[in-house]
Amino acid sequence: MGRMIFVVGNSRSGTTMMGRVLGGHQSVFTFHELHFFEQLWAPASDPQAITREDATALAARLLTIQRDGYYSQTKSKEYTQEASAIVDLIPAPLTTPPSLFDAFIANELSLHSKQIGCDQTPRNLYYLDELLKLYPDAKFVVMVRDPRDVMLSQKNRWKRRQLGAKSTPWWNALRTWAGYHPITICLLWRSGIAAGDKYADDPRVCVLRFEDLITDPQAVLKEVCATAELEYDPAMLDVPRVGSSHEQDRPSERGLDPTATARWKQGGLTPTELAICQHITGGHMTRHGYTAEPICASLLALAWCRMTWVFKSALALLLNFHRIKSLRESLRRRLSR
Repeated sequence: MGRMIFVVGNSRSGTTMMGRVLGGHQSVFTFHELHFFEQLWAPASDPQAITREDATALAARLLTIQRDGYYSQTKSKEYTQEASAIVDLIPAPLTTPPSLFDAFIANELSLHSKQIGCDQTPRNLYYLDELLKLYPDAKFVVMVRDPRDVMLSQKNRWKRRQLGAKSTPWWNALRTWAGYHPITICLLWRSGIAAGDKYADDPRVCVLRFEDLITDPQAVLKEVCATAELEYDPAMLDVPRVGSSHEQDRPSERGLDPTATARWKQGGLTPTELAICQHITGGHMTRHGYTAEPICASLLALAWCRMTWVFKSALALLLNFHRIKSLRESLRRRLSR
């Protein structure tokens, strides 16, 4: 397998944008969000061998995600023959999920004549412990964004189907709507930041603020390239303006959008949401350079928010249950920090 770069971070923190930027380098191939670690395989300290049949099925799902998109995994049987050929690439004697993932990455890099793979799955943030051990030569970019902007983007994310992501099924819009609640989003932001900060001093890891990239893209990208051991190329910043939760995709417009920071100040979040955000994220927010502002929220509104959290959390778990290999382990990693 070629060298790897993992772009991780809280959802809606700019991981997809950074993946596009890195994919603009002549040596890098950026994969779709593969969701291998957690959804397809629950990482373990001692990966167990799997049968050839299971390995082939796993490779077929990865191929389907990469070729046809995350929501097309029911078509995985169409890739059985190619998946079987990938399994043949795994050195004997044992086939494990990590070795299968390595073979898949190597196969795709070879097909695209690239030397470096970039996995931009945000939730890999919660598996940094395992990934740093599995891939000691890999580089990691940890994206950080103002939690208030993350909250606003998550609040509007269910609208992505109307803003350009036409391949997104309607039921995913429902799942995304159910997944938004200010308490949930802030707890996840806090735990994600703690997971990334744990390795902030590791030379393989670059912790990067979304806002710094937007306001000073060339200087910040040079820093990222230095960590990733890539030669800086200004053409990497020539990316389409797509993926926003707030406005229509504009693929014909290129470059990073300078208006993408501090959108929360323009409205969209209630005083209750802002108060909850600043209370929960507190010290983590301040440590990363985000300033809390005076907010006044009524006790009644705060009480109602807590009540709705129970309902929204239960609904979100129900709609996401089938997407996670181990729900208990997933919750532990997110809520125990």
